[in-house]
Amino acid sequence: MLARFSLMVTLVFAGEVVFGLPFQTSRFFRPTMLEAFGLNNAQLGDMLGAYGVTAMLAYFPGGMLADRFSARSLLTASLVATGVGGFFMATYPGRLGMLVLFAYWGVTTILLFWSAMIRATREWGGADAQGRAFGILEGGRGLVAALLASIGVAVFALAMPDVDAQVTPELRRAAFRSVILMYSVAAFVAGVLTWLLVPPADVDGASGRGLFEGAGFVLSRPIVWAHAATIVCAYCCFKGLDNYSLYAVQVLGMNEIDGARLASWGAWSRPAAAFLAGVLADRWSGARTLRAAFVLLLVCYAVLSVVLPDGVGLVLIYLNLFVSFAAVFALRGVYFALLNENRVPPFLTGAVAGTVSFIGFTPDVFFGPVTGRILDANPGLVGHQNYFLFLAAIALLAIGVVFWLLRLQQKTDESTWPADVHAMKRDLH
Repeated sequence: MLARFSLMVTLVFAGEVVFGLPFQTSRFFRPTMLEAFGLNNAQLGDMLGAYGVTAMLAYFPGGMLADRFSARSLLTASLVATGVGGFFMATYPGRLGMLVLFAYWGVTTILLFWSAMIRATREWGGADAQGRAFGILEGGRGLVAALLASIGVAVFALAMPDVDAQVTPELRRAAFRSVILMYSVAAFVAGVLTWLLVPPADVDGASGRGLFEGAGFVLSRPIVWAHAATIVCAYCCFKGLDNYSLYAVQVLGMNEIDGARLASWGAWSRPAAAFLAGVLADRWSGARTLRAAFVLLLVCYAVLSVVLPDGVGLVLIYLNLFVSFAAVFALRGVYFALLNENRVPPFLTGAVAGTVSFIGFTPDVFFGPVTGRILDANPGLVGHQNYFLFLAAIALLAIGVVFWLLRLQQKTDESTWPADVHAMKRDLH
């Protein structure tokens, strides 16, 4: 029992820390990051797009690696390599250096990490608790994100002058460097924990199975494509949170510290929302839980696209911002629980997880560049209203995608998938 508990705690901690440098620094501290590195929204979006390109290329082979090698080695190597990148970021490289760094992180956080974490979590959940397993993973990751963000905000606030007028570019860069180094050290700590606490277990692929064996079979399943399309929409909504701190500064009139604090407060809804969504998925349906969350997001984004920040409008803005935080985190707590709901056999877990991630996380490539240009085209309130209108369109599309997934699930039974590797080979030939 203790080993089982320590394994999930380690997966939770490592599963969030590994993405702290490429994502949390730009999510919770976006206005500061733009100022410190001398970037506009489009340029930062292009850097996130570079991450997305290399990550997209890494998801598929990463899934195959997860079916062949121990999660312990894969996760540890990923965390150490990611932390090294943080020390380079702290030197404030130029735009080209940052572009290369984000591309590098796309490899270190995905190729060795992502599918190995998904497989380990699915095995931890067993046959009857997939929703809870992924809900605990996402909810726990949310708790870690909120804790790290709160610590980061405190570190940043301590290093910044109390009076905004006294903030110089040098002081801002020094304060933000402290935040970067905090996330870098956390990655190394997580790497040590994965080496010590994740067992060096054998995996199905250790018997000489080809690295890309099963790829063609997985790609031929329509339900895999529906699963991936659902993740595309959900991940766009998640990346939509990246600009909330910027919205707080440019539209709600907050300073940089308060904007970061607002985003960190929203992150505290992630543990409860993800866990409750996981429980609901086990008792009801993962796909139906996703559909309900997308409907809620459609309403929130529609309101945020038209409401003005004054009087009652300001109350509606805060309400919908925090409700959208919870709905997005509910999505993340459920969408990989669909592996069991779609009856994916265990020996194809890494292959399917890698495939749906390869497709599903393509927003890493296009979302930042597209939304950065939406915001820069009309700076201020209008740009952000157009941004939320764009998110509302994605939520509406997502509702249709989930209906498609539900229809495919009704047609899917055990015979849809091969019983073992040998049966899969016969089907392919």
